[in-house]
Amino acid sequence: MDVLDIARWQFGITTVYHFLMVPLTIGLGILVAVMHTMWVRTDKPEWLRMTRFWGRIYLINFVLGVATGLVQEFQFGLAWSEYSRFVGDVFGSLLALEALLAFFLESTFLGLWIFGWGRIPKKVHLATLWAAVIGSIVSAYFIIAANSWMQHPVGVVTDDATGRPQQVDFLAVLTNNTALAAFSHTIVAALMVAGAALVGVGLWHLRKRKLAGAPTTDVDHSVWRRSVRLGGWVSIAAFMLTAVTGDVQGKLMYEQQPLKMSSAEALCTTEAPAPFSIFAFGKLGSNECDDVHSWTVPYLLSYLAHGDFSTAVPGVNELQQEYAAAYGATYPDDPSFGDKAGEPIDYTPVLAVTYWNFRLMIGMGMLSAGVGAYALWATRRGRVPTNPLAVYGSLAAVAAPFVANAAGWVFTEMGRQPFVVYPNPDVPRADQVYFFTAQAVSPGVSAGEVLTSLSTLTVLYGALAVVEAWLLVRFVRRGITTGDGAPTPGHTPEGTPDDDLPGGRDQTDDDVLSFAY
Repeated sequence: MDVLDIARWQFGITTVYHFLMVPLTIGLGILVAVMHTMWVRTDKPEWLRMTRFWGRIYLINFVLGVATGLVQEFQFGLAWSEYSRFVGDVFGSLLALEALLAFFLESTFLGLWIFGWGRIPKKVHLATLWAAVIGSIVSAYFIIAANSWMQHPVGVVTDDATGRPQQVDFLAVLTNNTALAAFSHTIVAALMVAGAALVGVGLWHLRKRKLAGAPTTDVDHSVWRRSVRLGGWVSIAAFMLTAVTGDVQGKLMYEQQPLKMSSAEALCTTEAPAPFSIFAFGKLGSNECDDVHSWTVPYLLSYLAHGDFSTAVPGVNELQQEYAAAYGATYPDDPSFGDKAGEPIDYTPVLAVTYWNFRLMIGMGMLSAGVGAYALWATRRGRVPTNPLAVYGSLAAVAAPFVANAAGWVFTEMGRQPFVVYPNPDVPRADQVYFFTAQAVSPGVSAGEVLTSLSTLTVLYGALAVVEAWLLVRFVRRGITTGDGAPTPGHTPEGTPDDDLPGGRDQTDDDVLSFAY
């Protein structure tokens, strides 16, 4: 493999790994804030225990997410310096705001929430958590706005001297319709991840307690039942909202990146009306579109693309010719393109990647919603499911929305190749801003250097994965510990029982970190 291929593998592996942390952090943060709000409003102990248990899981994931996210910035300078130069005028303001405003907001207030138990008033303490959660959501928006600009560049003009885009309308970048659609889709997908976690872990603990003969009338039973019920409703609602926001994204994709939509369906030639492919077979992996065959649903793709059942959807073959005519049939014979200089350009994404990742995203989302519906049915009227296949299957299905999120990201990024900044079709051809992936890689690094960094990061991320898995399994298996040592809002003098804690355990200032760990 050459430098470009290794650099793309490095970026893909590290980013997918980081993106596994992001949806759980965002989704679980929102739900933990809701749990804390319910405790402040009702003063019921089950809401307090839910906040503490799920808050620990949230914190573990947040810390690992920060650690893995920092690597992304170093990658831009290491392997993608030409890309960094090209997008710098646009990304500079977005990433600065993400770091200075959003990241510091969430980290500062999250620290206040961790150390504020027993030290600040209840409502102020709750507000610190909401501030941290809102900070993570704002942080996500700035990142998505940057990525969406790469998908649909707006608010810029080309500098004649450098050939690079100059930002002239920051508001246009922030309100990019691609960013608004992607952001809403990402947030509800994150809630689906959190809902699946509540369902899987909650059902496992309910079954464990049932088999152990634990009572169904105590606080801990209520904690797990409420977790399952909340997670089930969230999973179903989030899946429905992902379908709605995904439909909006699909229609934008038809307008902005038609080749991505056609490759997602392995649609070789233009059809009107266009069918939706259920299953394809043939030479997907070799991109020989004419040798791909599908089982289809008539008319459906036209509706997904344009909102009616008759609109024509362009095929891969026709679009390949259109792109070659517009942007060149071969890469320019320029040193900035490295080994790709002068070679033919294949504007068609890898069909096997786009086609199957699109279906994996939808299928895993449906599976997650189905498990949520099962959980609501199985726990109705106080029932406790004990079927090991169903309960352990629900626990394993926690992975489904993670896979759906990762598959969606891979589809989005791979579907825009060979561009790292995709041309905006709404802009006249002479004024379009675009950048090929082949010219984005750093010219001063060798394949061996990038391969070394890839190997090092893979080992490092593997170690971090072991640490996170160990921490999560440890705290999930331990469950709720009575009087877990976390001070509650409203300081309790040292050596006196704290009535807010089950068992009236004594609280001191020395045990505040037990909540963080």
